[in-house]
Amino acid sequence: MSDKVNHIRGKVRAEDLPYRACVGVMLLNKVGRVFIGSRQKGDIAEGTVPPAYTWQMPQGGVDKHEDLLDAARRELFEETNVRSVEVLAQTPDWLTYDLPEDQIGIGLRGKFRGQKQKWFAMRFTGDESEIDVLHPGDGSVPPEFDAWRWEEAQHLPELIVPFKRRVYEQVVAHFAALTHVRA
Repeated sequence: MSDKVNHIRGKVRAEDLPYRACVGVMLLNKVGRVFIGSRQKGDIAEGTVPPAYTWQMPQGGVDKHEDLLDAARRELFEETNVRSVEVLAQTPDWLTYDLPEDQIGIGLRGKFRGQKQKWFAMRFTGDESEIDVLHPGDGSVPPEFDAWRWEEAQHLPELIVPFKRRVYEQVVAHFAALTHVRA
């Protein structure tokens, strides 16, 4: 069956779609714990995030012609209100994940098969009062999280949706020395 026929019948194949360019931030406190936010409950009600996997690190898309580090700083601010950071490291390669088959053509606005991500480790250097997930971006953007906490890095893969788990395992392993965790 031709690609044209697949699209006419509404069937979109993952291999016909690109990966969305994205950045992620492993934000570390002074004792090596990692910031995680709990996705808004609406994401759970809509079925996009299973209730057991609401926690994740800040991440988001890269705008056209945007520098990756600038995108990471912007996404961090838009999701957590945090600006006080020291950049520690970044993953050398893009890390990818694919959406589950039943989300192809639906998730990520139906335009992408998954995401390719560059991850940055950053040390939080501010006061915790700077963190505001309910009014992120100085209140200029809708919140993505409704709660947050500091978590041990080794627990992160079990808290994320299963299809992103391999990426989280790679991020934890890559930044293990910064978190005082043996991966």
